[in-house]
Amino acid sequence: MNEPEVESLTLLESLKARLNQHNYNYYVLDDPAIPDVEYDRLFRQLQVIEQKDPQLITTDSPTQRVGAAPLAKFKQIKHKLPMLSLSNAFNDEDLKGFENRLLDRLKLDNNTGERVVEFVAEPKLDGVAVSLFYENGLLIYGATRGDGETGEDITQNVRTIKSIPLTLIGNNYPKVLEVRGEIFMPKAAFNALNARAIKRDEKAFVNPRNAAAGSLRQLDSKVTADRSLSMCAYSIGFTEGYELPSTHYEMLNKLSVWGLAINNEMAIVKGAEGCIQYYRSLTTRRNDLKYEIDGIVFKVNAFSQQADLGFVSRSPRWAIAYKFPAQEELTILKSVDFQVGRTGALTPVARLQPVFVGGVTVSNATLHNMDEINRLGVRIGDAVIIRRAGDVIPKIVKVVVENRPDDAGRIELPEICPVCGSAVVILVGEAVARCTGALVCPAQLKESIKHYASRKAMDIDGLGDKLIDQLVEKELVRNIADLYRLRANDLALLERMAEKSAKKLIQAIEVSKETNLAKFIFALGIREVGETTAVLLAKNFENVENILSASKDTLEDLPDVGPIMANNIYSFFSAEENQEKINELVKLGVLFTPVETNNAQTNDLGGQIFVLTGALPNMSRDEMKKLLLERGAKVSGSVSKKTTYLVAGESAGSKLLKAKGLGVEILNEEQALALMHISSPEM
Repeated sequence: MNEPEVESLTLLESLKARLNQHNYNYYVLDDPAIPDVEYDRLFRQLQVIEQKDPQLITTDSPTQRVGAAPLAKFKQIKHKLPMLSLSNAFNDEDLKGFENRLLDRLKLDNNTGERVVEFVAEPKLDGVAVSLFYENGLLIYGATRGDGETGEDITQNVRTIKSIPLTLIGNNYPKVLEVRGEIFMPKAAFNALNARAIKRDEKAFVNPRNAAAGSLRQLDSKVTADRSLSMCAYSIGFTEGYELPSTHYEMLNKLSVWGLAINNEMAIVKGAEGCIQYYRSLTTRRNDLKYEIDGIVFKVNAFSQQADLGFVSRSPRWAIAYKFPAQEELTILKSVDFQVGRTGALTPVARLQPVFVGGVTVSNATLHNMDEINRLGVRIGDAVIIRRAGDVIPKIVKVVVENRPDDAGRIELPEICPVCGSAVVILVGEAVARCTGALVCPAQLKESIKHYASRKAMDIDGLGDKLIDQLVEKELVRNIADLYRLRANDLALLERMAEKSAKKLIQAIEVSKETNLAKFIFALGIREVGETTAVLLAKNFENVENILSASKDTLEDLPDVGPIMANNIYSFFSAEENQEKINELVKLGVLFTPVETNNAQTNDLGGQIFVLTGALPNMSRDEMKKLLLERGAKVSGSVSKKTTYLVAGESAGSKLLKAKGLGVEILNEEQALALMHISSPEM
């Protein structure tokens, strides 16, 4: 044996061993170590070697078997007909080549434009292939695909899935019927499952397919029942006592009539061009689907043509799966940076060895927070699986621990803000780390100023978003206090700022100095502190000095202020940087008048909770909200059992429906004003 042959044989044996190991990880352990695209790549590499030298093909090769060994812990069921896999297309040319092979075998002339192959297009659900066996309309057993010849008995688990009928509908079904389909986990159920797992500090699933597989292999069917799985039928494997219709499309509709779920996105298309158009159309809607798909399956519609085309060792010649660009890929985590967002949240960002995934080259991915880093157990230098679905920000979903280098480094949360140097804290009840320098941190500056200048806060007329962007970018304003140092000639440096406009803005900034304490507190942008809480703080503490020196316990004693909100307020006012900035604002002339308290109306509605919805006929919702707040009411953004009244205007939507369902009293504008002893404005 010469050197090239030895080299080829060594590579072949290595590929077979790796593929068998990955099959075991995926099918037996329910814990895939690599993404599907990496498995496909290794599989195709093995195929190329075997095609070049067919003598190297052995019966134990992964190319000569449909799947992997079934789990030993379940009873095994032998399929009456093998459950085969599909050939893959990865681009338009692959699909056109598939069509040409069909035309050649069927002896059809595609040049005339008349004799083309008709296909049924079906979304390729990302789940677990299963076989359901019915006798006389009753579900007898359900089995996984397993190795294609033999699967695992999962009858008790499939019985818990509500989209699988225990008894077929009607009476015109076969005496014996084997249905094949995909059991999958909808996106909403997957997100809920992982949220519960993370809350319990348990391992989260990598993707919905992995979650569906793990759910079906539970020994306790109660666990499966709690996972909200669904099933979609895509073919008939075996029948007795029934004459099948002439096409695959008609057969699918028969399954629907008998009570089995089929995919409502399926369609009949003609030729490769029709397939490509369907592929592109569904691609644009992929992220809006309620389930994950990883491609589209195209099957020859006519059963007579399917019979003429036949099978190869591993798959039918009459079907192909056009795969989407991989949503998962394997790469290396090179480093981690911490970015500071507009609210001060520190987000760890993974810097990756660039990799092509989801149709784009990805070099960065979010790690969310330190809890996520600890849950994943990820370190610098790790091999990681990246997932990118559509326009969703790429994220690390799994660490390939067996590939971890000896010098892998731990990821540490910085103690000080990487932008401004202020202390970084994780507040009670939160997972997110935050910079405490809200009034001085450049990363938070633009949003802080926008909020500070807004109408409900300091109400600086003329200070819009674009103007704020320019002030910060040209470093004319480095913190909120710098607003009161601006001069008209400074503003001349800005685009579209005439002398008259500059003077007008300076005047508006000067006017804003005279405000009440509640508006000033709201303007500071403290997390969880809205207008209602700002009024509460202003009334109870009367001046800034008292708030700055308030203890956490004192804050928590206030009505409607819980531990988390009290901690947010205390952390903000106790931060040295924020204290210095507030004192600086006072020195620059910002004055806080007491909150107006008209005893005739204050607390008329104390403790009552209002929700506003729809368009009121004579005033804005903000104006109504102000009137309610002045009278001691709370105004909430959502309806609950605690809601006292819903004030509804024109085009009220879901809040009105929910209020009716909860029995909440509903008022119109006139009734709400009457409750406050205010006369309705004349129409």
